[in-house]
Amino acid sequence: MATTEQQDIDPYTAMESLRAALAGAGIVLPSLSVDTASPALRLVDLGRVRSDVAARLAQAIQTGVRT
Repeated sequence: MATTEQQDIDPYTAMESLRAALAGAGIVLPSLSVDTASPALRLVDLGRVRSDVAARLAQAIQTGVRT
C-alpha cells in the first residue's frame, strides 16, 4: 500500500527526475512517459528497452552510479 508521501509525488516530476538520473548514467529509456490513462494512480511507464540497455540499467543500480 502506498503512503501519503508516495501518492503526493507528481508523476511528471518523477519521470523527468528519472530521465535526468538515467542520462547521467548514459542510459536512455526512449519510451519513458507518464501513464495518462490512470491519473489517480500516478504511474510512470518505463516502457520497453533492448536487453543491453536493461543490463546497463541493472549495472548502474547495482553499482550506485553518481554523476
